[in-house]
Amino acid sequence: MATVERIRPDEWALLRSVRLAALTDSPAAFGSTLERELAFGDAEWQSRAAASAAGGERATFLARSGGEVVGIVGGVVEGATVELVSMWVAPSARGTGLGRALVRQVVDWAGEVRAECVDLWVVRGNTAAQTLYERMGFAVTDDVHPLPSDPCKDEIRMTRRLA
Repeated sequence: MATVERIRPDEWALLRSVRLAALTDSPAAFGSTLERELAFGDAEWQSRAAASAAGGERATFLARSGGEVVGIVGGVVEGATVELVSMWVAPSARGTGLGRALVRQVVDWAGEVRAECVDLWVVRGNTAAQTLYERMGFAVTDDVHPLPSDPCKDEIRMTRRLA
């Protein structure tokens, strides 16, 4: 059984490792690129981990199973909204409910920081991800824009209002 916990500041190297694994495995699912993030120095990763470990501006959650990190998700506060970002589940852990657990963690955190809704962008055609989000209460909006890492693809915005 996997556990999902907020990253600790000293886990910056782990953050780098899982983020690069995600970009290697699913490059078309992210707004960033492997090449861009390979160029980040240790200080950037240390800063990201520290900023995501505490406080109410951003959070990163890691999923672990058997001592291995098998998933990641983040949340970033933007006004009254939390933007769900960087969602990834390792191929070995897909279909186990881990995606739902990661999304639930961000939704719960969004409630803690008193957000009104959680929004996300999903690449058009990523049916598995869109279906997961719909099952978690997200609805497709009319907002569409080019994927930053590949402007030939579109992303659609999904939103979930919080009670």
